Amino acid sequence: MKTRTLIAGSIGLLLAVASVQAADQMTTYGARTGGKMRIEGTANIIHTTWQIESTLIGGMFEVGPGFPTEPGQTAAPGKIEAKADVFIPVNSLQSVTEDGKHYSDSMDDIMRQHMKEAQHKRILYHLTELTLKEVPKAKDAPYVFEAKGDLTIAGVTNKTTMTVNILPQADKRLEITGNTAVKMTDYKVEPVDKNLVIGHIKTGDEVKLIFKWIVAQKKLPAPAAK
Repeated sequence: MKTRTLIAGSIGLLLAVASVQAADQMTTYGARTGGKMRIEGTANIIHTTWQIESTLIGGMFEVGPGFPTEPGQTAAPGKIEAKADVFIPVNSLQSVTEDGKHYSDSMDDIMRQHMKEAQHKRILYHLTELTLKEVPKAKDAPYVFEAKGDLTIAGVTNKTTMTVNILPQADKRLEITGNTAVKMTDYKVEPVDKNLVIGHIKTGDEVKLIFKWIVAQKKLPAPAAK
């Protein structure tokens, strides 16, 4: 019985040490200001396109060994150990003109109603797989990744695959950019089909999500004084 207890204790200790070592090898980033997410779609009135934007993108990004954390760092193409959870509050989205100026409070209200903001406060993204596809040919060029994950809009989750460009900065930040097209009806969000003061507006089903996410390395806690 003592032998079994010793073996079990040794295995538990080894697993705990391995877990700590794995955690030490991960680099964690937190969201910072300077990012933007834009949703672009088509409409039948005034302009051929419409757009809504948010400058609030929250969340965390965690990467393992092999991820290029510095500009120009050597990296081998292939899968990278990574985790990410991203959120955008629906009430932070605003309709904007092509030059980024606020367009209409009425459009904001319609958009939030269609996205069921009362029940589902956030657009969510959970990264499930990250693969480095191309290394930069210049120090100021981004690394090109393929990102697979789960995108949740209005409480409905679908899997998505997209190309993501990641540009390490000298100040331990990352600029993460990309875009993907989705159909809103895949998320149970019906296109707008409504009579307004400016006329009858009808929007298309497919929209394009374009984003720039800024994250910075989290500082490690200072060692406890002895």
